[in-house]
Amino acid sequence: MKTIAQLTFIPLSSHNPTEEVQELLEHLAQYDVHIEVGYLSTTVIGDTEQIFELIRETYDMLSLEKGKFRFHIELLSPELE
Repeated sequence: MKTIAQLTFIPLSSHNPTEEVQELLEHLAQYDVHIEVGYLSTTVIGDTEQIFELIRETYDMLSLEKGKFRFHIELLSPELE
């Protein structure tokens, strides 16, 4: 089973939000998941444990390194392999 999560990161106190989103995409690339970058959000598909680890570690990283932000997470029904 593959878990699908749609992530939307919105920097609220940034002069260069595009750069911050790019940094987030580079962070996500270190995980063993399939990544689909969309216009307003990014979809990650992978093992359930890996997806929830990615979400937790990404939130922790954003909390430590970024100013104010919104981080929307939408979980879609899983795909059977």
